[in-house]
Amino acid sequence: MTKLTLQEEEAMQVIWQTGGGVIKDFLELLKKPRPPYTTLASTVKNLEKKGYVKARKAGNTNWYEPALPESEYKRSFMSGFVEDYFKNSYKELVTFFAKDQKISPEELKEIIHMIEKKK
Repeated sequence: MTKLTLQEEEAMQVIWQTGGGVIKDFLELLKKPRPPYTTLASTVKNLEKKGYVKARKAGNTNWYEPALPESEYKRSFMSGFVEDYFKNSYKELVTFFAKDQKISPEELKEIIHMIEKKK
């Protein structure tokens, strides 16, 4: 799976959020400052080439929809992120957030409980 640029990720977030639509629909949902229409259209075309979206003709425009679920991208992205920044150790990742006080003891207990429930 090809890594997305920040601009592509922002566009994909909107495409996943809507479930599909035309460029104009996506443009209205992007945070300000919004890119020009043509820039977003190029970004979505790149996403199509990379296999992230599917396009079909709807009259004289293209309708775009996600080609893969957001959860699949997150799984792949997080695996690469953990591998690149935390030596492929989720323990290192959690330790980082615990030391930086970005995760509370209560949240850690919840995570442990969820893990134990899966066993």
